[in-house]
Amino acid sequence: MPPTLETLMSRLRLRQLRLLMALDECGSIHKAAEQVGISQPGATRALNEIESTLGGALFARSARGLETNDLGRCVVRYARLIQTDVAHLREEMIGIQQGYGGHLAVGGTMGAIATIVEAIVKVRAEQPSLSLQVIEDTSIGLLRLLDQGRIDVALCRSNFGRRPGDYHSHGNFPEPLWVVANPHHALAAIEEPDFTTLARQAWIVYPVSMPRMLEQEFVAAGLSQSVHSIEISSTYAILAMLERDSGVLALLPEGIAREQVGRGRVARVNYRFRTPNPAFELLWRRDRELSPAARRFIECYDAEKR
Repeated sequence: MPPTLETLMSRLRLRQLRLLMALDECGSIHKAAEQVGISQPGATRALNEIESTLGGALFARSARGLETNDLGRCVVRYARLIQTDVAHLREEMIGIQQGYGGHLAVGGTMGAIATIVEAIVKVRAEQPSLSLQVIEDTSIGLLRLLDQGRIDVALCRSNFGRRPGDYHSHGNFPEPLWVVANPHHALAAIEEPDFTTLARQAWIVYPVSMPRMLEQEFVAAGLSQSVHSIEISSTYAILAMLERDSGVLALLPEGIAREQVGRGRVARVNYRFRTPNPAFELLWRRDRELSPAARRFIECYDAEKR
């Protein structure tokens, strides 16, 4: 039987979690004990206590030392998340005490990152010692991070969440998409290609929303052919792929695409999607109080969008 939450909260200690991370890194009781500053017998006792609390072994013993098993990898992963949270707690405490706000974590989809960075720059100019974190991900990933308390605010789409009503929604920002390709792609020189021609191409798409848009475009065009897509969740990787492969198309937010076309890195394919890209929103959890830094970020973001 897994331990109850009350058992975990009352019996697990941060020092024990630190030992688990050291054991995972070192693969040796002796080296891990040295790293956390306790005796080897003390480390052995602590490991036994943790495994007893959790109801299972976390490491397999072998000739190469200790190796984390499946349960151990799960526990160590959460131990590292807890360590990160404690570090953020310390930063925010210092920030509150010194009057500059502590830590700010903001997430956004590909098309939102440029605007987020502009707002972050303004916040940082006012609070240069602020600890900052910017994360690019899909809407699903960002909402998960919001729910876990890993980020303060996210610029994404609430309809990808299980409970959209859990979030404050601020603003409604359209994100037009361009079809782009390597400048040497055959379709880059065609004045008005139809979707039947585009449908035969390989597509690079950002996960979740863009594959759905392509599928809807097939339906709108009366085509049954499935989408031949390559899912990439990194803007840099998409641009690098386009530069090196003249046989693929991609969907990019207008703000990113316009800049890259201007630099000559990619070419715009003259096709306008019939399926609109849903607008994104600035979201944060209704059940959590925003930090002063997060509130200031929202003010700076509003100023940037005017």
